[in-house]
Amino acid sequence: MASITLISERQAHNGFAFNYMGATTPCGPCKFRNACLTLEPGHRYAVRAVRALKHKCALQEVDANVVEVEQVPRTLVVDGPGRVEGSTVEVSRYDCGILNCPHWNDCAGPTLDGKGKFDVSKILEEKVCLAGRRVKIVLAK
Repeated sequence: MASITLISERQAHNGFAFNYMGATTPCGPCKFRNACLTLEPGHRYAVRAVRALKHKCALQEVDANVVEVEQVPRTLVVDGPGRVEGSTVEVSRYDCGILNCPHWNDCAGPTLDGKGKFDVSKILEEKVCLAGRRVKIVLAK
């Protein structure tokens, strides 16, 4: 099912995918915040349709298009034991300083803010990460 939000006109094209981070300071007084801030922070979305309607956006500092988006799977790193396809996992940012790790953004990066619940759709890989944790790399919504 599609949700409605606003994104920068430069990003408003079919297939554009992004991790939704939630509201920020410029969103506070915006009269469109109830239409714009409808997505789940930490989750990944893709644009499915672009509407002709545009509004000024203080956050983007350019016009923002009204778009239809749908949640799509994102890559996450989860602790290994007990995680299977179809399970629900609670994920939060792992405190890791190994910035050259290929999975840092999915494990400790800024797109994970607080705790979020995700449904595991596919397990991509099981491994021991650079920090020594036994983890699974998964696709989840």
